[in-house]
Amino acid sequence: MCKENKILSASQSILQSMPQLAYVFNKQDELVMWNKNLELVLGYSEEELYKKNVYDFMDESSKDDNTQAIYDLFTNKGEQSLEQNLITKSGKKIPVIDTANYALIDGEEYLIGMAIDISDLRKTQKELEAQIIKTNQLKQLLEIENINLRKEIRSSSEFNDFTGTSKILLNTLYKLKQVAITNSTVLILGEIGTRKRSYARAIYHQSNRKDKPFLRINCSSFNNENAEKDFYNFLKTKFTEVDKTEIGKYKTINVGTLYFEEINLSPLEFQTKLLNALKNGRFEFNGNPGVIHIDARIIASTSQNLEELTQKNLFSKDLFFYLNTFPITIPPLRERISDIPVLVENYLIRFNHKYAKNISKVPKKNMELLQNYSWPGNIKELENVIERAVILSSTSLLKLEPLVKKEQNQTKKILTLNNFEREYIIKILNMTYWRVAGKEGAAKILGLHPETLRSKMRKLQISKQDNIKYNVFR
Repeated sequence: MCKENKILSASQSILQSMPQLAYVFNKQDELVMWNKNLELVLGYSEEELYKKNVYDFMDESSKDDNTQAIYDLFTNKGEQSLEQNLITKSGKKIPVIDTANYALIDGEEYLIGMAIDISDLRKTQKELEAQIIKTNQLKQLLEIENINLRKEIRSSSEFNDFTGTSKILLNTLYKLKQVAITNSTVLILGEIGTRKRSYARAIYHQSNRKDKPFLRINCSSFNNENAEKDFYNFLKTKFTEVDKTEIGKYKTINVGTLYFEEINLSPLEFQTKLLNALKNGRFEFNGNPGVIHIDARIIASTSQNLEELTQKNLFSKDLFFYLNTFPITIPPLRERISDIPVLVENYLIRFNHKYAKNISKVPKKNMELLQNYSWPGNIKELENVIERAVILSSTSLLKLEPLVKKEQNQTKKILTLNNFEREYIIKILNMTYWRVAGKEGAAKILGLHPETLRSKMRKLQISKQDNIKYNVFR
């Protein structure tokens, strides 16, 4: 039996179980092993694929980059990653993120690779880019200190409450779009001021329940001793408003979405009762004979790390697991600084109209001040700053009050490269609740193969004990 057949017989089951497009090339650039996913996507038969040259699948424009990457892989015996197009048998181009690793098996050198199809992501990005062409033009105007204010245009984008072109924002909106059309429970995580309520409403407006009511429940309003009664009365009142009938036994509240704002502030004693109500679809208050049946999609938000709170017995672990079906982390403004010029323009349009002003220019030094500030209050703080500036400005120039610089607001800390990498990996792991692999795993966010990330974790001595030391929203 030849060596390649030995590889096939030993590793075929592992390769077939991989959800991505998996393949193995020998040093002669010949395909010797692959999984069914690759076969289906490329459209070749098993006989046609065997020993097919690697360059037959490559777009002409990326062949030079691939040649260099393959050379580097076999020379350095490491890992190479490339974003490119795969060419199918019919000539169709499939955009992928391709990651390949070096392997030495029975004295023979091989390239073992995995490609992730990013067609859906590319499509979504194109749709969003089409909606922000005007935004890009405005960014250019800001660089020469001139904003030609125009009438506010309502975008046809399904995410018209959100403005920006940063990669982290687009990735967040992509996740939001994917989950919105399902009936899945969503947990929205983010610092104070990141507009978590707007994200909840965006999910609601894109869901199949958008024609039914959206009920927001502020969990901080519940009295510790009477939370159960407060919740019952809230549902009763809202139901009466919606249905125009008096609530009685076994009535059903058929709402679109129940949104629990700052769920971490709900009393701990009440959380078990709430979990049972959400899981079973019915809420029964001890002091009232009526039973309320709830038919609703559940969305919750929090500015706290719920997993850390469960470890300290400050939040119900069972309720956390129920809510954590699909977590979405909203990026803080300091991580999307490139979006600030467009956000400023939007606020100028709004506040010019509100205060009958005609501010049409933002001095470059003022824009630099805004982009160098740390924004602990996030989007809400930026909105407040621009509103005050519009009120204070008496000419066409935007006049800003002094802002605390980032260096004054944070303690400087010089880290070694390894320590910086360690802290960043721990932060991402906390964001994904220490999930390494998978669609929502840390490896995907970091752009690494899961095994590469695990290797780095061992090298940097990262363990799950670090999740208490590093808060994801620090």
